[in-house]
Amino acid sequence: MPTTVQLYVYDLSNGLARQLSRQLTGRQIDGIWHTSIVAYGKEIFYGQGISITRPGQSHHGKPLQILDVGETAIDEDTFDEYLNEMRQHYTADKYHLLDFNCNSFTNDCVGFLTGNSIPSWIKDLPSDFLSTPFGTALRPTIDAMFRRPAAGDPAPPIPQATAAAAAASPNPALASSLLQASASTSTTTAPIHMCTNPPSFHNVLKTHRAVVAFFTSQTCGPCRMIEPAFERLAHQKTQAAGVGGGGGVAFVKVDLGAGMGNAVAAEYGVRVTPTFIFFRDGSKTSEMKGVNAPELESQVNVLLWETYPPHPHTQKSLPALDLVSTDPILFTQVPDLDTVSNKLLSFIDATTNSALPASSNIKQTLATVLIPALKARFPSASSKSKPGPSPSSAVLTQWADVTRSLATTLPAAQLFPLVDLWRLAVLDAAVSAFCAAAAGSGAGDPMQTLLVKGLATLGEPAGRSYVLTLLRLLANAFAAPALARGLVSGVGKRKGVTALLVASLLHADAPVRTAAASLAFNIAAYVQKERLEAVRNRYGPFATSEEDGDWEVEVVSAVLEALRNETQSEDIIHRLTACLAFFLRFSPVHDSHVGPLLDVLQAKDTLKAKLAKGGCGEEGVKSVALRKLITQVADNLC
Repeated sequence: MPTTVQLYVYDLSNGLARQLSRQLTGRQIDGIWHTSIVAYGKEIFYGQGISITRPGQSHHGKPLQILDVGETAIDEDTFDEYLNEMRQHYTADKYHLLDFNCNSFTNDCVGFLTGNSIPSWIKDLPSDFLSTPFGTALRPTIDAMFRRPAAGDPAPPIPQATAAAAAASPNPALASSLLQASASTSTTTAPIHMCTNPPSFHNVLKTHRAVVAFFTSQTCGPCRMIEPAFERLAHQKTQAAGVGGGGGVAFVKVDLGAGMGNAVAAEYGVRVTPTFIFFRDGSKTSEMKGVNAPELESQVNVLLWETYPPHPHTQKSLPALDLVSTDPILFTQVPDLDTVSNKLLSFIDATTNSALPASSNIKQTLATVLIPALKARFPSASSKSKPGPSPSSAVLTQWADVTRSLATTLPAAQLFPLVDLWRLAVLDAAVSAFCAAAAGSGAGDPMQTLLVKGLATLGEPAGRSYVLTLLRLLANAFAAPALARGLVSGVGKRKGVTALLVASLLHADAPVRTAAASLAFNIAAYVQKERLEAVRNRYGPFATSEEDGDWEVEVVSAVLEALRNETQSEDIIHRLTACLAFFLRFSPVHDSHVGPLLDVLQAKDTLKAKLAKGGCGEEGVKSVALRKLITQVADNLC
């Protein structure tokens, strides 16, 4: 009689991964998964060796999910024999947080019992995690924690490595505290798959387009020589791929002495170790025997290149676009801070709103704390003073509180001097780091406070100065990658920034349109930098979410409409054309979303019209460099 096989899934972060992963890594990760296999009335899992308990009675408590993974016709005695054989391979000293863990074990068991595999969202989590800056920086810490040192080796410098990993996170303070709290319990799945039976191996072939299989054995000396090179490539290429199951890259170890590994080897005619076999779309493409690390890397690169050709636009010649710097456009002018302060104080004095009961305290904070701090950090051009220290966190916290109070009281027409102070301040690294951390915590975020105020004033003539200054502030945020990441990658704030941008690109006021075009350029340049890095260093499909695709369509549509309407300023046209090019060049949704849109909106004609009479001024665009850029973008990307 068939026996039901279940997978118990636990989230070792207890929900923290879902809540905080974007703040830590810039990506959404829904859990830190631990799994166990349940069959024949018992729960089996791997950690300190292979452990068996009654279902739901392990130290992990109640499972988050219980998944049916199939039925097995294998009897319990045969499965027990399999487990006994596996105990010599799944030992406590071999456990590794990323490379050989509980999920490696359950995947093998599910393959042996049912011919299926555990879900890809569990099995391939490291490819997503390790491709983030935080994951990449954390890798040495994890390796150090689980490396078995040789006699006499010094203890690995885990705290220092952990500090470096925290610094790579969008929210360093949060990352540091969580790393200290969870380093001993977190677990993720491995970029190297361990297969001990044919069904498990066949499932890897079925769920990954490119597979590199390493046939090895415990007694093979040459295998131990080539193994570090294989592991290095596995970590490097799965991180570069940035994709999970259902179309990713898999590196597999098959130990001929483990479980039914010899049956896998026999199926592919493997008689000696080490042997490497390369598969594309489930079919064998080539084979390599022996110890030759350079040849192994070459074969892997060929396999991945053929499986995932680079973005088609890498073949396009765009010399005019290549000359456009991707450095952000910044508004760095230092205003007369006394004048700005006096204007803001006069607005506070003029208000009769009871929502400012402590207006004297606010005025005192502005006059005696905030303005002096900014004067010291940003001396005027006429001053011979050198820039002073950055504002302290205490000062910035006071300032954020003042900003929140004033934003709920003063109309936008009176609030723009405060925005201008922030516009200058975020050019300082400490201030931008404070704002990025505030955005990550979800409380006291001055950027969000000012953005919400700006969205509420769209379309109001009196809010023109506020919107103009806010656009410049948001453009200056791109001087700091952590702050820029929150505007582009944080979906919630991105919606607000996009709404402000789309409306401002069509504003009647030329300075507002210029600031909006500058912000659009900075967003597109930031996006292209990430995409260019992906094209250079990764293999795998250029996957993106439906939400990201819709967002790109919205921005590109707005930029094209703004280009169509702009007939006065070459600066605006230049920034918008470069922005459009940056989005189109390596767009992951070019074929599915953006390409059809370009046809419908007649993007090529819109660009070429700027070169003709009346397209920009009476004679069209005059700048030779801009004419070349427009022509190349229209002909090659539209």
